[in-house]
Amino acid sequence: MIGKAVLTLKRMRLGLTDYRRRRKLILSGLPRFTVRFSNRYILIQLIEARLGGDYTIASFYSRELSTRYGWKASCINTPAAYLSGLAAGFRSLKAGVGKAVLDVKRFGRGFRCSAVLKGALDAGMDIPHGDDIFPSKSRIRGEHIANYAALLEKVNPEAYRRRFSSYLAKGLDPKDLPKHFDEVYRAIVESFKKEG
Repeated sequence: MIGKAVLTLKRMRLGLTDYRRRRKLILSGLPRFTVRFSNRYILIQLIEARLGGDYTIASFYSRELSTRYGWKASCINTPAAYLSGLAAGFRSLKAGVGKAVLDVKRFGRGFRCSAVLKGALDAGMDIPHGDDIFPSKSRIRGEHIANYAALLEKVNPEAYRRRFSSYLAKGLDPKDLPKHFDEVYRAIVESFKKEG
């Protein structure tokens, strides 16, 4: 007799896939707007379940913020999450899909996933969501990072240089992050208007 643990699917045993949740998402009949985080980047994909397996309709990798749009800050913070969601939303609309369901591992009020969702909604996508889950506009623009950088520079200049070394190496003063966010936001919107 085979033990019950052997019969469970490997991805379920390893905690990689929640098949009950996945089944509900697939039965919705809508593509899944998936958001996954690594240590350095955000991967957003619009995925459709098909009989032969999942099919990726559109995708956006937050590294593209740097390579295509001149983003000089971290590619995984809240402003980058919003901008990635915005670009992924525009790409999904360009691929002909305007409605989807959100597929994330963890979700809550003010999470980076919420910023990604807000970006996709601002691009024009229709994704079911609650009303009070989004980070504030100031947090989306990175004002909290700019304020922290200004305070740290006054209190401990050495720690400031260490903490924001990647920003400074790319020529971005972290105190100017909200202004930089606005520039990249405009670049993304204009690029998709030209392509549209």
